Amino acid sequence: MSSLPERLPLPGASFTKLRPVRVDGRPEGAVAVGSTQPTTMPDGWWLSLLWAQDGDGVVSCREVAPLAGPPPTPPLERLGALMTNGLGDLLAVEEGRSCLKLRLVGEPSDPGEPWRRPLALQVAAKWDPVRIATMTGSKVAEAAVDALARAIEVAHRP
Repeated sequence: MSSLPERLPLPGASFTKLRPVRVDGRPEGAVAVGSTQPTTMPDGWWLSLLWAQDGDGVVSCREVAPLAGPPPTPPLERLGALMTNGLGDLLAVEEGRSCLKLRLVGEPSDPGEPWRRPLALQVAAKWDPVRIATMTGSKVAEAAVDALARAIEVAHRP
């Protein structure tokens, strides 16, 4: 993937209702998480693009990093663990591992500063069929959006 600017324009209207995210130093509701309409592949993997946005477009990972400075771990590692915990039992488990794969869109312009990149995640998940049996497709997408929103709020705290 090619190097991207730190911020991007919005990828379009969100499939789910935008989920506000509390970010210190920003007005209430200034940052929100949205998603594209998900698709499910024949092998059962659910795919969607999730992003954090403000009035100017997709925010930088740096804008939601801890106020004391970004942690030493890359944003994908930090957000991935938090999202996996946030989705919990909804995720299928294969060979002892939760079925969640995340990839940030593009590469940072400076590999030495991995938090200076857009906060847009390609998400692939396999869901536990028993746990999501009574959920609509939009409710499953909302669960993923909520997990990213909570991950951002936790990652933002020092």
